Amino acid sequence: HALMIVFLISTLVLYIIVAMVSTKLTNKYILDSQEIEIIWTVLPAIILILIALPSLRILYLMDELNSPLLTIKAVSHQWYWSYEYTDYEDLGFDAYMIPTQDLTPGQFRLLEADHRMVIPVESPIRVLVSADDVLHSWAVPALGIKMDAVPGRLNQTAFIASRPGVFY
Repeated sequence: HALMIVFLISTLVLYIIVAMVSTKLTNKYILDSQEIEIIWTVLPAIILILIALPSLRILYLMDELNSPLLTIKAVSHQWYWSYEYTDYEDLGFDAYMIPTQDLTPGQFRLLEADHRMVIPVESPIRVLVSADDVLHSWAVPALGIKMDAVPGRLNQTAFIASRPGVFY
């Protein structure tokens, strides 16, 4: 959509440049005209709106998840995360990072937690992210998600795990 608009604009500009260079005819009303200045100010604004509206629609449609299979609330604290499975009553836990001296071979330093968040595969999951005390960032790069946790604000993100495994 946007590429076609840019192509048409480029063709029009190239035509005008070739016409101005190749012809010797000039009109004094074209060189100093209020109407033409209004047109070349308003027309680009309309073109930018035509390019932006479909993109904004897609952006908002991608962000909203209408019927998630599972909703998880992740609340950050100073040194740990609290997870609540809000679709179930009294199902929540705290996840603390495992200290370096307590790691077993094969575990990753600064990535392992004592309790992992368990999610179903091939199902839409909504995560509500907030903070209790300071700014944090809830991120799982392997799933392509990152959301900031801000005290007093509830942020929402959604994802689908396409395969089983442990994602850091």
